[in-house]
Amino acid sequence: MPTLAITNFNIVLSVLGGWISLFGLVSYLCKENFYLSEALISLLAGVVVSPSAIGLIKPLEYAGSVENLNTVTLYFSRLVLGVQLVLAGVQLPSRYLKKEWRPLAILLGPIMVAMWVSTSLLIWAMVPGLPILHALAIGSCVTPTDPVLSNVIVKGKFADHNVPKELQRIIIAESGANDGLGYPFLFFALYLIKFTGANGESGGAATAMGLWFGETWGYTIILSMVYGAVVGWIAKELLHWAEERKFVDRESFLVFAISLSLFIVGTCGMIGSDDVLACFIAGNVFTWDDWFRLETLDDSLQPTIDMLLNVSIFMWYGAVCPWTSFLNNGVIPLYRLVPLGILILLVRRLPWVFAVHKYIPQIEEFRQAVFVGFFGPVGVSGIFYLYIALEFVKTLDVDGEPRDDVKHLGETIQVVVWFTAICSIVVHGLSIPLGKLGFYLPQTLSRRVSMASSDGRDLASPFRLGSRVTSFVTRRGRSRGPTDDSSNSHSPITTGAVYRIGGTIIHAPLQESVMEAGEIAVQTDDRRRDSHPLPDSVGEGPDQTKDLGRTIRFPDESPPRPAPTVSG
Repeated sequence: MPTLAITNFNIVLSVLGGWISLFGLVSYLCKENFYLSEALISLLAGVVVSPSAIGLIKPLEYAGSVENLNTVTLYFSRLVLGVQLVLAGVQLPSRYLKKEWRPLAILLGPIMVAMWVSTSLLIWAMVPGLPILHALAIGSCVTPTDPVLSNVIVKGKFADHNVPKELQRIIIAESGANDGLGYPFLFFALYLIKFTGANGESGGAATAMGLWFGETWGYTIILSMVYGAVVGWIAKELLHWAEERKFVDRESFLVFAISLSLFIVGTCGMIGSDDVLACFIAGNVFTWDDWFRLETLDDSLQPTIDMLLNVSIFMWYGAVCPWTSFLNNGVIPLYRLVPLGILILLVRRLPWVFAVHKYIPQIEEFRQAVFVGFFGPVGVSGIFYLYIALEFVKTLDVDGEPRDDVKHLGETIQVVVWFTAICSIVVHGLSIPLGKLGFYLPQTLSRRVSMASSDGRDLASPFRLGSRVTSFVTRRGRSRGPTDDSSNSHSPITTGAVYRIGGTIIHAPLQESVMEAGEIAVQTDDRRRDSHPLPDSVGEGPDQTKDLGRTIRFPDESPPRPAPTVSG
């Protein structure tokens, strides 16, 4: 007799698969029309299915204990960061780290130190009774900018229209490199807490600094950079060798960078080095000659894997986030926690980037400095360092009990870092759509009012079209046939408009058409269509044509190249 098997595994697969499918149905609308990131939407979906809401997903029940749940979240974050950082390294042009080492040195040196110190001072001031070393440890977790959330401003229609390519690349490079460089800031504070605290171990500050230089800088940072460079170079040469001899098929070729990231995360985890930094260095060295990047430029496998990981990790974060601890904790009240989250987002990065933006060639204007300074999100990398810190604090226990001076350190780190990450995901996820709305809505309303009052008539179109409608202008020159003569050599050029409605093309002349803020009045009666037939091609640029005989599914699809002219 068939029975229902409502097991945890089946529930998780159903919820995850169903959510990815539902989100996929409106993904273009959300990301390209409303500029909403998949991270924010997936986080909210995770909250809905979490134990705090309807309870479809029960992470603590799956893990069995809080320690196991923390380990699962840490390893999941490691996996996502490893894959994302290899892909980030692959995106950069040939020898990018070598060519742009000066602006990167500024962003990864004084800017990162200023971010760490300013954030730590804010935490020290807002959390009652918190020692300065504890504040430095917490501040280091949210110092790196997150490469996953940075994709919101370096990919998609918004980035293509508003962010110069060089600025996109420097943001990718900084967010990739500073993720791995969070270790020195974190362990500077943790080693001092371990050896100089009230009940600290013997050795003092000298032992702490010896371990910091030896283990953190030598073994964790430098070894990971060397290891990542060596693995990336060997992988590049092996792939060259296999491709030249036709040993590798296309599918394996495309997935090579992702499998490389899995290998580096696993091997660095075994030797205890910095797998995050190693992945970024390996990805950049892997495409040092630009060969792999150009070969995979038009393929969609890497963005697809990127999207699947983003949706999964942020849905998991929504389910495991300790929401109740924001209200009920023994370290910081909510009336202090909320201003702390806001101040960290405002003070952590913006003033320091603006102060030195003249020394960074990619940041050319005041607006770009504000943009780069504000969009320094905290996300997966912050959660990653949070659980690294919790693992270290656990080693400070004496006879199974936490030391008196670090009794509340774990709870404080968890509350502050989680709350800052949630604030960053929400604020940075809504900044672009709210900014676009605040910029265009007043202009649209004022233009409508002024035109209506001056004309004295209603400008409403027979039907209204949203942002899925775009338009482009066509110009048809005079015929150059044998009947052409000098009398019409200066004849006017007929101008028309082509309107794209969802996946359909509508052609109409550009007479008295009202085109304002996404609303277009289109005349489509039969006589107009008969008198103005669709042209063979529509120019969207000096050397670009578009075939109008087919359905256009995606408005941002690049037009096909014109067919070569065969001379008689």
